[in-house]
Amino acid sequence: MKKIIAAKMAPEAVGPYSQAVDCGDTVFLSGQIGINPESGKLEEGIAAQAHRVFKNLEEVLKASELSFGDVVKATVLLSDMQDFQTVNEIYKEYVPPPYPARICFQVPAMPLNALVEIDMIARRVEG
Repeated sequence: MKKIIAAKMAPEAVGPYSQAVDCGDTVFLSGQIGINPESGKLEEGIAAQAHRVFKNLEEVLKASELSFGDVVKATVLLSDMQDFQTVNEIYKEYVPPPYPARICFQVPAMPLNALVEIDMIARRVEG
């Protein structure tokens, strides 16, 4: 059975998708870009957008009763691979070791001309 997750403190989806889908022990988080949920606008610059992406993902994880420590896979999309190191440093501020599996690549364009987008898969581990 799947359950749709909607975090009030994260921006609403900008298309026909859910913020996350909970499938029992696995939660699939849709990609987040650096939209400030209060203003509805993208933050400016790669660092500000990356921090906002993680804050948005954190809200969706909380709504799923999970945390970054439960993440097993992440996909990082960058508009410019020159931002790789900046995003990595910010990533480490939010995602604790042992780090999840991850892929990162440059794409030609993202929604609203975002500079970074990240999606995640998290798993519930029974105590």
